[in-house]
Amino acid sequence: MLAASVDRGVTLFDTADVYGDGRSESVIGRFLAARAGHDITIATKMGRRMAQEPENYTPENFRGWTDRSRRNLGVETLDLVQLHCPPTEVIEDAATYDALDALVADGTIAAYGVSVETCGQALAAIARPNVTNVQIIFNPFRLKPLDEVLPAAQAAGVAIFARVPLASGLLSGKYSASTTFAADDHRAYNRHGEAFDRGETFSGVDFETGLAAVAELSAALPEGVSLPAATLAWIVSQPGVTSAIPGARSIAQASSNADATALLEDGFDVSAFDAVIREVYDRRLREAIHPLW
Repeated sequence: MLAASVDRGVTLFDTADVYGDGRSESVIGRFLAARAGHDITIATKMGRRMAQEPENYTPENFRGWTDRSRRNLGVETLDLVQLHCPPTEVIEDAATYDALDALVADGTIAAYGVSVETCGQALAAIARPNVTNVQIIFNPFRLKPLDEVLPAAQAAGVAIFARVPLASGLLSGKYSASTTFAADDHRAYNRHGEAFDRGETFSGVDFETGLAAVAELSAALPEGVSLPAATLAWIVSQPGVTSAIPGARSIAQASSNADATALLEDGFDVSAFDAVIREVYDRRLREAIHPLW
């Protein structure tokens, strides 16, 4: 999957120190070590190896977490480290950024950013002078970042990574009312926020409501254009968005993700799709989704 992505022009891999308890970082590190001059940026994350409580976000823990990621990835300097959806108090605390600046100063990391749950958190991070990127849920089911976050990031020169771009697969168009998920899949056990922020599962959208919205979005697309490809193309076309970071479980999915932007080069009418997205969102989703994140 990594090779298929790189061969189709992908230039960013997003990972975290808790994905596979570090195995994701190690796999990526070994893969890139075999590709001299790869020009791939590795964005990893830290902060979930302990309870997400403000007192755990210390310079000593930052040092331990980043040293472990450096070993996993096999590098001296990490390209980009993002705080992994920390509490709001951590995002708003100047001491957080002092500790991160120290890691940049000594060459442990080249740059840092923040992965967030809410637009308020994103705006707080963007206001910090040395934050280089913010990772936020953004897709046709989560349009609130269009209001303030994307314009603020663009004005500040802060990169935006659109995470959960396919709404936990709901925007793949492959699910139906009869689709079931394994008991240990968050799409089964976290639909109402039972284990963590509800917005992480289907972007917080009620499953049945999401299916109805997906049907409308799919019906608006030209023949031969898939909903996931159109969704990714729409996301990366938005001013202020630097990258979309969809997941993949197969070479076919990785290839499809990477090829999605070809739609823009082939004349896909993204403005027409944008109009449909906004109309469906306003009618079906805005009231339930917009105030929460």
